[in-house]
Amino acid sequence: MVSVVVDLNADAGESYGAFTYGHDREVFPLVTSVNLACGFHGGSPSRIREAVALAKAHGVAVGAHPGFPDLVGFGRRDMALSPEEVYADVLYQLGALYAFVKAEGLSLHHVKPHGALYLKACRDRETARAIAEAVKAFDPGLPLVVLPGTVYEEEAVRAGLRAVREAFPERAYLKSGQLAPRSMPGSWITDPEEAARRALDMVLRGRVEALDGGEVEVQAETLCIHGDNPRAPEVARAVRRALEGAGVRIQAF
Repeated sequence: MVSVVVDLNADAGESYGAFTYGHDREVFPLVTSVNLACGFHGGSPSRIREAVALAKAHGVAVGAHPGFPDLVGFGRRDMALSPEEVYADVLYQLGALYAFVKAEGLSLHHVKPHGALYLKACRDRETARAIAEAVKAFDPGLPLVVLPGTVYEEEAVRAGLRAVREAFPERAYLKSGQLAPRSMPGSWITDPEEAARRALDMVLRGRVEALDGGEVEVQAETLCIHGDNPRAPEVARAVRRALEGAGVRIQAF
């Protein structure tokens, strides 16, 4: 019997200057990869350095988490950037994080856009293509984490990148396969046991219930735990415990 393998990733490294954000120290020991802010939506130079060092201490794979240049809105507001601007912004952020990764003797493991940039790439082909081309220009061997069944996944594959399919146990889905907008009641799952149950459905059944009725198909090579979930450590712990209890092997992709 072939064992099921899945990565647990966390959006992290989003503290900025004197302001601490998220639960990095509690979450890093529980996950196998992290997506670190690169300075545009979060993560100042000293805080990026801290996050990379923390990831190294826990043996966690380090990925880049580039976002829109929107510190005030935490990268969660859509921006009308041209494809050329998206390309340049992503490339710039990869270089910024890589400086700290290299200084620690590590390799950059993957790329996963943040927030509004990620969601825009899922519906806007030009944005998705700009992200994929920036990653390809930086390092064509870098995997790109994608939402399955979107133009974003298509553009990652078109660029010749490895597309790693992601699912979100603490975010609700719509029947369309898209994530439910955060403004919708029920779009955010904070109960650790509920998130763990959903993670099992995603990994073992390839399906999860949709917020607007029925079920939606999901493909999960990696599961995301949002660092800004107020109960992120408890969620990560419950998800990992449930998966390992079901015989799922947890390791970086």
